[in-house]
Amino acid sequence: MDLSQMKNDGTMEGWLYLIRSNRIGLQYSRKRYFVLEDHHLKSFKSVPDSKKNQEPVKSAIIDSCIRVTDNGRENIHRKVFFIFTLYNTSNHHDQLKLGASSPEEAAKWIHSFQEAALKVAPYQGDNLVGYSNSPWESFRLSGSSRANRIRSVDWTLCSRTQMDQVTPDVIAPSPWTIFGCQNGLRLFKEAKDRNSHGKWDDHPAIMAVGVVDGASEAIFQTLISLGPSRSEWDFCFYKSSVVEHLDGHTDIIHKQLYGDWLPWGMKRRDLLLRRYWRREDDGTYGCDVLYSTIPCFIRSVHPRKAMFVPALKVTVCQMLYLLNPLVMRGGGYVVSPVDQGKKSVVKHMLAIDWKFWRSYLQPSSARSITISMLGRLAALRELFRAKQGNYSSDFSSGELARNVRLLHMEEDSTVGVRTLTEDGQPKENISEEMDEHASLVGLNDAADEFFDVPEPSDYDDIENGWTSDFGPEIYSQDTRQPRLSTAAGFVKKLHDFAVQTRGYMDLQGMSREDSMSCCYGTTLQKDPTCTMPCSWTSTDPSAFLIRGKNYLQDCQKVKAKGTLMQMVAADWLKSDKREDDLGGRPGGIVQKYAEQGGPEFFFIINIQVPGSTSYSLALYYMMTTPVKDSPLLESFIKGDDTYRNSRFKLIPYISKGSWIVKQSVGKKACLIGQALEINYFHGRNYLELGIDIGSSTIARGVVSLVLGYLNNLVIEMAFLIQGNTEEELPEFLLGTCRLNHLDATKSVLVKP
Repeated sequence: MDLSQMKNDGTMEGWLYLIRSNRIGLQYSRKRYFVLEDHHLKSFKSVPDSKKNQEPVKSAIIDSCIRVTDNGRENIHRKVFFIFTLYNTSNHHDQLKLGASSPEEAAKWIHSFQEAALKVAPYQGDNLVGYSNSPWESFRLSGSSRANRIRSVDWTLCSRTQMDQVTPDVIAPSPWTIFGCQNGLRLFKEAKDRNSHGKWDDHPAIMAVGVVDGASEAIFQTLISLGPSRSEWDFCFYKSSVVEHLDGHTDIIHKQLYGDWLPWGMKRRDLLLRRYWRREDDGTYGCDVLYSTIPCFIRSVHPRKAMFVPALKVTVCQMLYLLNPLVMRGGGYVVSPVDQGKKSVVKHMLAIDWKFWRSYLQPSSARSITISMLGRLAALRELFRAKQGNYSSDFSSGELARNVRLLHMEEDSTVGVRTLTEDGQPKENISEEMDEHASLVGLNDAADEFFDVPEPSDYDDIENGWTSDFGPEIYSQDTRQPRLSTAAGFVKKLHDFAVQTRGYMDLQGMSREDSMSCCYGTTLQKDPTCTMPCSWTSTDPSAFLIRGKNYLQDCQKVKAKGTLMQMVAADWLKSDKREDDLGGRPGGIVQKYAEQGGPEFFFIINIQVPGSTSYSLALYYMMTTPVKDSPLLESFIKGDDTYRNSRFKLIPYISKGSWIVKQSVGKKACLIGQALEINYFHGRNYLELGIDIGSSTIARGVVSLVLGYLNNLVIEMAFLIQGNTEEELPEFLLGTCRLNHLDATKSVLVKP
């Protein structure tokens, strides 16, 4: 199967699928050949003939107002696709839903669209009338001028040679300590402190690491498959099914294990787990799993009733009481490509409290069971070795059968990306006329919305493609507001109960009782000793790595020596709506300094977590020297949103907390504006960045995990503006912070 390809001139082209919904809400797909050349996006019904200068069916311009979101895995007509959506920031109804047949293909297109959004058409002076009469219409924020966008273009960011290597940007000890080797796998345990070597917890987290002869995508496909072919390597596995897709990156899974590999006298338990996956820019796949064991009396019930408490005539309170000792643990996989993608380093992590599967189990025996279960990684390695690294799936389309048919669900749908020769598919007569004014919505061919029967060529690769999680009786539909199913709600109740008994709090479950009156800049206390819960302080900047003076030549990063600004205040707020422009509100720390007329300038980072109760974490940084003394910062303050989005970076680090949270958050710098929506508010003496966490599915998944363990975390962050030219290097940190055990109950209610 030929794939989409990037040509030498930078043109990206290949087959994608348009994902649309008809008038009764059912989703369907249409295969189209897309060509992305510079900032021009063209859609064809067949492979275009460059010699004939073939006109596209639809077209649009990708400019600085176009964003791309990764929606993850979805299913349409029993075929799995990987969805991504283009949308216009100035008009969120202007969207184009596309996808690829694999996460690798989706990642290529997403990266190409992000680069194209940073480019603009050749400048044509003030003759914009002639430009607007062309068959293109640029999508941009109202009021922005072409001249401003020309100045904001950051060509060095588009250069692939300037992309950071995927290595940690934080100097910190490893959270794992090696303790042995078995079956060719290195074995590690979680290192909770410096003196943990040689000491074991009652139910430790253990990791096995091995090298598998296969591409990361093929390994990831094998790991997340729940069909009969899983028995080729997973000796613990009996059968499993997807209970519900929460979104494109999150599933609820019901899993049954064999019991013959367990010690004598230990009865097997079913597992109800929440599975979350993601793909990093370097091709690394991560799959995090939150386990909960199901009592034996539930396992004995018919599978169609096993997830529903009313069928058992047991109240939720009784269920939680019975499950109280069965403390939930976690696990997962990380698959990282090496040797130019020919091989992969696979990490398998697992933490389960086995003693509640048999009350008299010794801690050493419990560790042995965990290590034995991790031996599945060695079996996976041997499977790919037997296949000579070219593992092709022989899964049937209905392999992942579903035991429970849910009436309300968000059915996922994604899209195949393939490059076919002209002989590979017959050309069709193009009878549709090109609109004079193109839009992202215009690329959706609405005329045939009810013809949702798949084209024969849509499934010519179904035998080797990704398979659906559901049986043939389940059809695809687009439900914008999916109702949380009984199973999903059950898992959430288990999670809430378990984390609360361990001292954690879930922000979404907190009551919104009245609190102290809000005075902006004073609601979160400072504690330099880092001993007071729910407090903040600055952290050591030398723990963070930034681009050095010669980064363009040697790609080396160096320790930061200091910060440009000092952190002076923080807010921890809650409200029934998003709270913007905190710096401009009367009575706050920013306006108090503004009234005095001093030289102080504030840089405010407002991290916004949406929900039924919205939370805002605002960090206030101040500098007393003139802004003009820092040219890069001055360019950032005076630049437009495109420039700012291409430069603002965050380096996160969980210095204390659960290993599963540390793994999900990572220690790598991220260009926030390329992944999340940022709203900028500029006042006389401040610039505020409102970072909307809810604008990304992946970010929501990571943050929801962090929030569940918030009381037990120490979070450290550093902020900077990326330097791309010799004049802008070396980089410098704007500021750092350390957040110590934040508590949702201590957030301050913003009163209207």
